[in-house]
Amino acid sequence: MTRFFGIEVIMVMGITDIDDKIIKRANEMNISPVALARIYEEDFKQDMAALKVLPPTVYMRVTDHIPQIISFIKTIISSGQAYATSQGNVYFDVKSWGKRYGVLTAINPDTQDEAADSDKRHGKDFALWKAAKPQELSWNSPWGKGRPGWHIECSTISSAVFGKQLDIHTGGIDLAFPHHENEIAQCEVYHQCEQWGNYFLHSGHLHVKGSQEKMSKSLKNYITIKDFLKKCSSDQFRMFCLRGRYSSVEFSEESMEDAKNLLQAISSFIRDANAYIKGQLVCDPVREDILWERLANTKVTVKAAFADDFDTSRAVAAIMDLIHHGNRQLKAVTKDAGSPRSSVVYGSIISYIEGFFSALGMSFEERQVAVGGDKSAVLSNVIEELVRFRSKVRHYALALPEAADTAPVEGAAGAQGTKQEQKEKRKHLMQERKPLLEACDSLRGDLAAFGIHIKDRAAVSTWEIVEGGQTEKQTEKKS
Repeated sequence: MTRFFGIEVIMVMGITDIDDKIIKRANEMNISPVALARIYEEDFKQDMAALKVLPPTVYMRVTDHIPQIISFIKTIISSGQAYATSQGNVYFDVKSWGKRYGVLTAINPDTQDEAADSDKRHGKDFALWKAAKPQELSWNSPWGKGRPGWHIECSTISSAVFGKQLDIHTGGIDLAFPHHENEIAQCEVYHQCEQWGNYFLHSGHLHVKGSQEKMSKSLKNYITIKDFLKKCSSDQFRMFCLRGRYSSVEFSEESMEDAKNLLQAISSFIRDANAYIKGQLVCDPVREDILWERLANTKVTVKAAFADDFDTSRAVAAIMDLIHHGNRQLKAVTKDAGSPRSSVVYGSIISYIEGFFSALGMSFEERQVAVGGDKSAVLSNVIEELVRFRSKVRHYALALPEAADTAPVEGAAGAQGTKQEQKEKRKHLMQERKPLLEACDSLRGDLAAFGIHIKDRAAVSTWEIVEGGQTEKQTEKKS
């Protein structure tokens, strides 16, 4: 939204660090729920960084906002839309909100879907505050010790930042009801407003192609992000996502292969276009007017696609069509070096394509190596052999003869002559081997540009690859 429409975005991500599942799992592991939540939170952040997902403007944890949540609940009670029970629970009174409940999912508040075996007045009433159970993490409140209900957390956190108006609320489609529906009710009561959220953007489940089942831990048909990134790069995953609509995503090996092929086609075009600009690829005269028109049309199509509910599939198709027409004119290779050139139009196309994908978190630099991918072992071996060879060359260039290497000569004059000869020999060897050292330094500098860093020490050379925030280190010992 910022890069394509110039809209300044402030994004808040709520971190639910206390709920029934966290408490249950923490008890099984014999650690505090807050500590367990921090472990999962950091793991999540690392996965998002590995996928090159931009972090939100601010993370807000539920446990950091308990006083604000209690105050939020008190306001809803005083408005007459919530009630406390003798057991220490507080519920939102859905019936009291009447037809205003269900604006998002058209749920009828009069429908009963629960047995009345709790202290609720009505089946659809939902918890704002839950009374503490024995040995459970809790906070003091006007209704006794307890902890927040799930829905109230998000309402309080978003209101603390955005007040009574929220532009876009995101989340999975499974959260539309009851979570988002209940958030709307709470916030509109609290703020006494007609419409709290302007848009709800619901992402679809990730399904395995050919199956109606979504990927989930319970079905054991999932792959972790860490395992996925051992086979595919973050750019490949992004292209896979861009090829479909966010509201419905189907995963398969074929769709990932398709994403890889598209990335390869884009990289190939950029390389050829750059070669043309540099004069390394000579073609027949290019129809500049056609390419300028295609580029202008592509920009219009892409912007319209993003404005139409973020239709990334149509935007990518427009980019690929532009590449198709650019490639057609580059295929007419000629040996006529004097043929007119149209470097500017190709430079503009490259700049637009790279800018498009850069805005989507992707890069088309020549180095596209994913550490931990299928070829990472081969890559490591190649680098190791290269560093070993360079190390041998460097050690040879630095291995100059010492005084002890020369046979002794009788007499002071002879000894002095030998020292002078050795000094001259060392000087000659230093000059002779200087290009070898310069070549070693040049190779180190060139590899550093590709993220491969070599560090030379007395008896050891180390190298590392830095890619996507991960570092792989190896040590090359002196042999």
